[in-house]
Amino acid sequence: MSPLEPFGARLRRAMDERGPLCVGIDPHASLLTEWGLNDDIAGLERFSRTVVEALADRVAVLKPQSAFFERFGSRGIAVLEKSVEEARAAGALVVMDAKRGDIGSTMAAYAESFLRKDSPLFSDALTVSPYLGYGSLAPAIDLARESGAGLFVLALTSNPEGGEVQHAVRADGRNIGATMLAHLAAENAGETRLGSFGAVVGATLGDLSSYDLAVNGPILAPGIGAQGATPADLPGVFGSVVRNVVPNVSRGVLRHGPDVGALQEASDRFAEEIRVAFDTL
Repeated sequence: MSPLEPFGARLRRAMDERGPLCVGIDPHASLLTEWGLNDDIAGLERFSRTVVEALADRVAVLKPQSAFFERFGSRGIAVLEKSVEEARAAGALVVMDAKRGDIGSTMAAYAESFLRKDSPLFSDALTVSPYLGYGSLAPAIDLARESGAGLFVLALTSNPEGGEVQHAVRADGRNIGATMLAHLAAENAGETRLGSFGAVVGATLGDLSSYDLAVNGPILAPGIGAQGATPADLPGVFGSVVRNVVPNVSRGVLRHGPDVGALQEASDRFAEEIRVAFDTL
């Protein structure tokens, strides 16, 4: 099976055409309840199908959180497979938020689950954790290159607990988060549009001018909406690389369901706020 055009090039085009907004598909129990749905397979399927129907033909990226499907076992995974298939068919790029990280053959198996072209869960990109060492990601990096997919590597995350690892200083004086950014810059060296290997960097982190965020790849930025960041914050956080940022909103859009029109209106509002913020540069 022939590879796709590299993820970075496809993402750049999608962001230019649709705007950079990424909307999460996070069917956790409280949101199912807010939508008037039961916390069961039928509720999961209705939730996911509604989000895909409302948004897959208008946003650049949809980001399903695998855990909220996995908790229902094999039937939940089946719903996830269908959601991925239908979202990609409607033109959205799918970033699977699974945060996989392991070593050797186990990391290779995780990569095959999400990055092999003929996998039922094949996604345009996968979130991964490098905290068994960046080199442990090699099987995922290699398969992503082969299949035209991408990775988003946890670098500077929005959760407060992340600092105890990501801000730890190495013997060379550079902290772990900065080290991950440097690895990504090396992966993307020579790409003329946008590299396929991106970083996860929280939009809630404030001034990041001490970090070199110019990795020549995308930056997935969670934290907008329920976590407190706003689109207007993005230029101040990301500076000169803001146009490579993929702002992620989940509850801020999803809480407007199950009405399709209300989901679309909420998504459009965030997209416009992001456009205005980016145009201030």
